[in-house]
Amino acid sequence: MSQMIRVTLPDGSAREVVRGTTAAQIAADIGPGLAKAALAAKIDGELRDIMRPLEEDTNLSLVTSRDEADALELFRHDYAHVLAEAVQKLFPGTQITFGPSTGDGFYYDFAPTAEHGPFRDDELPLIEEEMRKIIAADLPLTREVWERDKLIAKWQAEGETFKAEWAAELPQGEELTVYRSGEGWMDMCRGPHLASTGKLDPAAFKLTRVSGAYWRGDQKNAQLSRIYGTGWLNKKQLNEHLVRLEEAAKRDHRKIGREMDLFHLQEEAHGSVFWHPKGYRIYRELEAYMRRAIDGSGYQEVKTPQVMDARQWEQSGHWGKYRANMFVIPDEVPNIEDEGPIVSDDAEWMALKPMNCPAHVLIFRQGMKSYRDLPLRMAEMGCCHRNEPHGALHGIMRVRQFTQDDGHIFCREDQIVEEVRDFCALLDRVYKQLGFEKYAVKLALRPDMRFGTEEMWDKAEAELREAVERAGMANDDYGWEELPGEGAFYAPKLEFHLTDAIGRTWQCGTIQSDRVMPERLDASYIGEDGERHRPVMLHRAILGTYERFIGILIEHFAGRFPTWLAPVQAVVATIVSDADAYARDAVAQLTAAGIRAESDVRNEKINYKVREHSLAKVPYLLVVGNREAEEGTVAIRTLGQDGQRIMPLAEAIAMLKGEATPPDLRS
Repeated sequence: MSQMIRVTLPDGSAREVVRGTTAAQIAADIGPGLAKAALAAKIDGELRDIMRPLEEDTNLSLVTSRDEADALELFRHDYAHVLAEAVQKLFPGTQITFGPSTGDGFYYDFAPTAEHGPFRDDELPLIEEEMRKIIAADLPLTREVWERDKLIAKWQAEGETFKAEWAAELPQGEELTVYRSGEGWMDMCRGPHLASTGKLDPAAFKLTRVSGAYWRGDQKNAQLSRIYGTGWLNKKQLNEHLVRLEEAAKRDHRKIGREMDLFHLQEEAHGSVFWHPKGYRIYRELEAYMRRAIDGSGYQEVKTPQVMDARQWEQSGHWGKYRANMFVIPDEVPNIEDEGPIVSDDAEWMALKPMNCPAHVLIFRQGMKSYRDLPLRMAEMGCCHRNEPHGALHGIMRVRQFTQDDGHIFCREDQIVEEVRDFCALLDRVYKQLGFEKYAVKLALRPDMRFGTEEMWDKAEAELREAVERAGMANDDYGWEELPGEGAFYAPKLEFHLTDAIGRTWQCGTIQSDRVMPERLDASYIGEDGERHRPVMLHRAILGTYERFIGILIEHFAGRFPTWLAPVQAVVATIVSDADAYARDAVAQLTAAGIRAESDVRNEKINYKVREHSLAKVPYLLVVGNREAEEGTVAIRTLGQDGQRIMPLAEAIAMLKGEATPPDLRS
């Protein structure tokens, strides 16, 4: 075997180096500045340790802090390892489990000793200080390959039962690697990592909270302590993030939901929303807007059953791949006697639907369909249930019962690209009318576990790619990106990620090109040749779910909804009781004009009323006293603005009517 290998750099130049040379050595040969800045290497596109020897001809690019996504991934992974090392130094006997990076930081799950019990938030400053000591020590992070049996034996000997279990379950033949910090502490990890702990900025991380977790996310397993942190490349980024967190806390939809009396959640219905009148008004306005959007785009709305036989879910493929997230129901009368099981062993099983698509195929199959009937666009405001773990629930953002703005387009092969392009145009209009000017488009490609042939996936991915190009969205303005391995098990999909007012992203819309389900559920149409053909099924949603999207809207607008969505659009507040009758008449006129208005004739000072309705995020406050009653005017205060304007009531009603009109109905 030759002792020399060829390394090709991004500029096309190539170097002949000795086999076993590291990327760090190549960076040093190029120049001292690059040697200092280089954090890791990309070998044929794969991120690797900069100190890992090169063994064959390769394409090499060096990762620096300018490659922010890769650099942040490395830093956060290393912060997690330093966290684990610090905890084990401070609290001997604590077992380590998993510690991944996250979208804005990292976490690590620990099994504390019985004597110590779960970790507490007040212990985080102590752990942070120990982490800074480890970073200051600038300990080398070195990769080692271990034999399976030896590694399992080591973990067992050291009382690391979780690591031993994990190592034992990794596939035979898979290389087991550990990373050692200095000469001692180590963790099992695929990597990559920075060259040493000193590459981290000790002022660019913060531990944020402690929560409970279960080993492998299963409530039947041991309970662990999860320590969360946020990690960045430098202190400036950390401070900017902490400011965003502070702003996000102010905008928390749960907090604003309570203040505005929009909804509540309680244990008697885990993961289901109790909508209050004001919250449900927002829901209804959004639903009405979406109905107008889909009606105008040629969709036919349907309604399908909540419960279907398990055999239907088996045929669709969901029973085998999705059953853990489904609520199953016995199809028999339950035992009502005191003794004996509630459900017999002979019970047939049904399930609450976690999604609407199989039922839409059953509607499509009713009656013979011709190629002339396609595309057939079917929509449903479909209530679904998914058995999410209690610990994963989050306000109305992640729930168990939700309603999707769901739709399925059954079309011919030659119609796919145009239908997807039209959907992109519809989604663009909806997002912008709802106040989201910026969003990213991403193509999620085939996962490892999937149905269908490679040819089928090639074709489906190419069609979605072409549709985005035709829609003019396959560019940096729309954050165009392809995501290998992130498609659904039955289809690739386009994802649409909104950016909210404080820069956070939310994946909401999606469209998926599916040839598998029509085959599995035997959907067909008669083609121009008189033969049966399979339609392609496009699964699409714009909002995703109403619950989550309303949560996003609450946080995006910080509760200050555009007037057309606000549950109460105007309040007429009196200064003196002599104006009560005028206030009530003004409310009647506002209501007649289609404006959601209320009166406030309480015996309170006007400053108190102004403050209270501002906290309730009412867009317009119309203040009236004796003078306004005599002149037929109102003093208008606009939420978020200083001062007031005096205008005739009729003029104010006309102005508010324009503001209260949904954007799609404005001329």
